[in-house]
Amino acid sequence: MRREVKYGLIGGSVALVAGVVGGFTLFGGSDESPQEVRSADGKAGDKPKVATGPLSAKEVHTTAQGFLTAWQSGDAAKAAGMTDDPVKCKAALEALAKQARFSKVALTPGTPSGDKVPYSVAAQIDYKGTKAAYSYRTATTVQRDKTTGKPQIAWQPAMLHPGLAKGDQLETGEAEAPPIKAVDRNGAALTPEAHPALAGVLDSLRDKYGAKTDGKRGVELFIHRAKAAKPADQLPDKTLKVLSKGTPGTLKTTLDAKLQSAAERAVKGKKAASAAAVKPSTGEILALANSPEKGFNMATQGSLAPGSTMKIVTSAMLMDKGLTSPGKKNPCPKYVTVGGWKFQNLNKSEIKDGTFAQSFAASCNNAFISHAKDLSDDDLTKEARDVFGIGLNWQTGIPTFDGAVPVQHDAQMAASLIGQGGVRMNPLNVASLSATVRAGSFHQPYIVSPSLDHRTLAKAARTMKPSTLSGLKSLMKLTATSGTAAEAMAGVSGDIGAKTGSAEVDNQKKPNAWFSAYRDDVAAAAVVPASGHGGSNAGPLVRAILTAG
Repeated sequence: MRREVKYGLIGGSVALVAGVVGGFTLFGGSDESPQEVRSADGKAGDKPKVATGPLSAKEVHTTAQGFLTAWQSGDAAKAAGMTDDPVKCKAALEALAKQARFSKVALTPGTPSGDKVPYSVAAQIDYKGTKAAYSYRTATTVQRDKTTGKPQIAWQPAMLHPGLAKGDQLETGEAEAPPIKAVDRNGAALTPEAHPALAGVLDSLRDKYGAKTDGKRGVELFIHRAKAAKPADQLPDKTLKVLSKGTPGTLKTTLDAKLQSAAERAVKGKKAASAAAVKPSTGEILALANSPEKGFNMATQGSLAPGSTMKIVTSAMLMDKGLTSPGKKNPCPKYVTVGGWKFQNLNKSEIKDGTFAQSFAASCNNAFISHAKDLSDDDLTKEARDVFGIGLNWQTGIPTFDGAVPVQHDAQMAASLIGQGGVRMNPLNVASLSATVRAGSFHQPYIVSPSLDHRTLAKAARTMKPSTLSGLKSLMKLTATSGTAAEAMAGVSGDIGAKTGSAEVDNQKKPNAWFSAYRDDVAAAAVVPASGHGGSNAGPLVRAILTAG
């Protein structure tokens, strides 16, 4: 029954540091003085030629030396004037004294590499008598001004601290929220040391809920993040230095430490992988894991084509509309043409006289695409939103991307039926698809009880018809026992159901592998990018989570 098919389209004060370090004398003027411009015949007054080409080592040295000397001496205006954005640089340098409370700044340059000059920054932080030393390394780049030809510093926030991005600020003061002691649903402590994959999640939870606990704020140096255009893209503030510790407040989450550990072990060692697990009957998030552990949280904020796991939604739509049912004849031809595009199954496979159940279990694409002619452009969008909650404004307690199934036309609409086209999801979204089938209705995922902040959870407009729900459960059980998910689900007991997925990506040799399944009151999903078949690559990750529960 292994027939995962291919989607194809054919057709403050400062102290100077004396000495020479890394080729720089970190004070004093330039050893280059202005020269009168003369023409080739010795006459003065001709328009000077604008220098072009790569900078010389001397130009890089002199420019960086001037900038660092001005910064260290406290002359923000002079330092900023040597950059390509004097206004922003001057404001940022002044903020180091006013907002970050930096004083006694000492800069030590390292050895340049081409046009890049590394240096260390050492400063004293002083906040209302609470003092601490702080040091770090960063770098700047010297470039040639295209208009004047003169060397200048390329302004970037990371010049002041490597953790700064556009719009971010370094600040010292009382923390915006007390530290938290996060615990799982059973009271077990959740720390970034024990669960590295949760580090970013715990930062987000502190930002949003720390002030709602019984904790007390401490004094910290931190990066205050710029507000993102989309909530799903918002990064939490980052603590860089604790000047005085606050008192942590306990925050209970819905996570299950046992399942969280299982999810982390499952993705560990993979170049890229993400997994999520939820409790179908409530929507409570049980586990979130990513590889690599640090960085972007693909499990909740990712936006990828979900491939054939989308057939869970498509099948519900087709059955809700009376277009098919598990035992109904539903051939899967080699080719189907929609909107002038010819779709073919992987290896030109087909199921000539098969039932819909057979095509679902084998994940045969054209059995679904062939129904495009029977559908309106917005049918799939409505089913995904109104039944499965995809694209609604989820209030999970942390930043999330809540999925997207846009209204599309012709070939793109047909591609959406098999989770390609413009459809985008992440493991949390896809785990929720299976959870909706298991529970019989959509329960919005969440990681902190809505009673803590009285937020309103998203609700789906309707549920599947009873016959659709029973049919979809039978399809997912068949797939788990004798279809494309059978190998991964072998020996897993209880009320089970599964769906595999392989989503193709342009200019990528292997597709992204997806797997979504439920076992009793646990539903999970995983994606392993650029790995191949969903059952064999993402399936073991989901199995590990389900069996740990």
